[in-house]
Amino acid sequence: MAARSARSSTTRLLYSLCGGGGSINAASQSSTAALLAGSFHLRHFSAGSAAAARLREEKDVWWKESLQKLRNIGISAHIDSGKTTLTERVLYYTGRIHEIHEVRGKDGVGAKMDSMDLEREKGITIQSAATYCTWKDFQAVVVKERVEQSSNVDAGFFTLYYHSFKKVNIIDTPGHVDFTIEVERALRVLDGAILVLCSVGGVQSQSITVDRQMRRYEVPRLAFINKLDRMGADPWKVLNQARSKLRHHSAAVQMPIGLEEDFKGLVDLVNLKAYYFHGSSGETIVAEDIPANLEALALEKRRELVEAVSEVDDKLAEAFLSDEPISAADLEEAIRRATISRKFVPVFMGSAFKNKGVQPLLDGVLSYLPCPTEVSNYALDQTKDEEKVTLTGSPAGPLVALAFKLEEGRFGQLTYLRIYEGVIKKGDFIINVNTGKKVKVPRLVRMHSNEMEDIQQAHAGQIVAVFGVDCASGDTFTDGSVKYTMTSMSVPEPVMSLAISADSKDSGGNFSKALNRFQKEDPTFRVGLDPESGQTIISGMGELHLDIYVERMRREYKVNLMMTLTWFGVVKVGATVGKPRVNFRETITQRAEFDYLHKKQSGGQGQYGRVIGYVEPLPPGSGTKFEFENMLVGQAIPSNFVPAIEKGFKEAANSGSLIGHPVENIRICLTDGAAHAVDSSELAFKLAAIYAFRQCYTAAKPVILEPLMLVELKFPTEFQGPVTGDINKRKGMIVGNDQEADDCVITAHVPLNNMFGYSTALRSMTQGKGEFTMEYLEHSQVSQDVQTQLVNTYKATKSGD
Repeated sequence: MAARSARSSTTRLLYSLCGGGGSINAASQSSTAALLAGSFHLRHFSAGSAAAARLREEKDVWWKESLQKLRNIGISAHIDSGKTTLTERVLYYTGRIHEIHEVRGKDGVGAKMDSMDLEREKGITIQSAATYCTWKDFQAVVVKERVEQSSNVDAGFFTLYYHSFKKVNIIDTPGHVDFTIEVERALRVLDGAILVLCSVGGVQSQSITVDRQMRRYEVPRLAFINKLDRMGADPWKVLNQARSKLRHHSAAVQMPIGLEEDFKGLVDLVNLKAYYFHGSSGETIVAEDIPANLEALALEKRRELVEAVSEVDDKLAEAFLSDEPISAADLEEAIRRATISRKFVPVFMGSAFKNKGVQPLLDGVLSYLPCPTEVSNYALDQTKDEEKVTLTGSPAGPLVALAFKLEEGRFGQLTYLRIYEGVIKKGDFIINVNTGKKVKVPRLVRMHSNEMEDIQQAHAGQIVAVFGVDCASGDTFTDGSVKYTMTSMSVPEPVMSLAISADSKDSGGNFSKALNRFQKEDPTFRVGLDPESGQTIISGMGELHLDIYVERMRREYKVNLMMTLTWFGVVKVGATVGKPRVNFRETITQRAEFDYLHKKQSGGQGQYGRVIGYVEPLPPGSGTKFEFENMLVGQAIPSNFVPAIEKGFKEAANSGSLIGHPVENIRICLTDGAAHAVDSSELAFKLAAIYAFRQCYTAAKPVILEPLMLVELKFPTEFQGPVTGDINKRKGMIVGNDQEADDCVITAHVPLNNMFGYSTALRSMTQGKGEFTMEYLEHSQVSQDVQTQLVNTYKATKSGD
């Protein structure tokens, strides 16, 4: 038996213990400490070729065994559902932290995963944070591993002491919709997820958004109904909401023993056992028989569970229809098959804050969520016209890793990698397939929130971080033997923009550094420059999103600026912030003649130039916005002055007289003129053109054009009335109305000037369940009342100046 155990575990130390290839002296450590630290003793044995061949055969078996003990999961939910509190308990029960601290940092410490001061002050998660832990299945075995022959080491075997755990990589994500990119890129690289639902609030707006993201990336998930200790808790109501609003095919695998103040424990419906959580932090689990008053309900709920799983699992359905008894092991296997195939969502229950139900949830993660080899991952082969390639997930294959998140750390850029295939080692040279650059891995770490643990290497299925590798979010790295790229993650377009500027030259350098860093870290944070107003425009997912970045500029970069403006009720501290200038345009609607003589005599050479002609609007659909046509006959104006005339008209068209914005869709025809042999010059004719344009502009009946946006909205059908009414109020025109399942999809053309603050308004109208995208369509004529208002505002501004 001992020999078989040694053989089955022979190659287990290939990655975790033999990475450096050198010996480690653990004599100073106790045996338990040495095992926990991943340390080992070496003892030399002779070896034969038969044993070496056996080891090679067992290599693939070890990789599979190792990956089967690995889980990559994310914890996502609506804001304030208890995600970070749940993660804090998970870390405590798995031994990663030794004290429990609460969100908001009331004790001066705060939750481990909320490492930013802003997160602890506001009590929300702003950035996703990664960590890892181990759960159950501790063992220490003696195994043998062959070391390849070298100049100073003979081929042989070594006895090594090894520890094995079920390893769980966890990413805690924000719940606020403004930070949705953090959820997007986490789910892109994870194999499974926990969807946390509040037992009082139920399925809320961001719950729906997060579930939609999980479907997009085909992520199997568990549901955890949290806060059963709160007044008004009703897990069965929440379960029904998940079925109706999220269209989950789900059933409870647990039921509570009491609710609200009387919440004492849980009934496991798979094993039909009652669990109570004792100790100061719920660390002691006591298993007992189900209370007599709950036995009938437990059997009924178990039958519901079996029926629900039978509908999506043929093997269990066969046993169920034959009225065969369903064992706990058979039911657990069926739930696992159905969950991994995304046909079923098992529902767990508990109260993370009261330390009840977290350990069974961890058991559920290991029992029901997939390991890396049970998830299909694809890459695109760039050498074969982006042909889809299925990745094996084996560490024995070529390296394929995706950079999914960037952070600017104390030691330079920190790049988070998900390794899909192969092994990455410290000191290796890797290829960025997107840029073609060859880079060295100077430092390789595992993340524990904002703490780092240096490691020598990492294999397929793991989530790690590297320092000093310059890349962009979404880049793919390989070892050079293949040219694969991973499919990109979905990056939503920004929905809100603000004008922002540094208030002093002294802080301008830090201001630029902050903007460069933030847009590199966050794909939804965009920075641009308005060419007409010269304003710096920052764009993001909402008011809170932009507010957080402005606050971070003040705190992290010490940008010393004046008191800010208030925009839509949110005071921005640390930068001068205002509503960005809308890029209006002007145009003319009819033909108008001009005949202007510019004559100036002030001693010496004077200025003389006369231009005659007309302006007219360009026909619709013209490819150009400004045309100048020279229709002169003869030499009334010398040809060398014509370019100056064109330049004058172009300059005049840069600022219309209505509101000072550029004039578009205009043709200017020069038909005649006059010149003076001495006083005519390029400057004289340029000024003549400018004044001629201003002379005839009013007669051409000018109008104002505003940017019209193509807006697509998606929201639950129940909110169709308020949303369409609001679009009409904003002078929008609805051009499409479709139905997608329970959602209404509306396409509309809406003036940009009426869309500021729409993100907040839509969330308010739809209880946070609506979303929209917006893109430029064209410039369209404003109504007469809007034109009058804009002209009066412009005149008032000019007179004020």
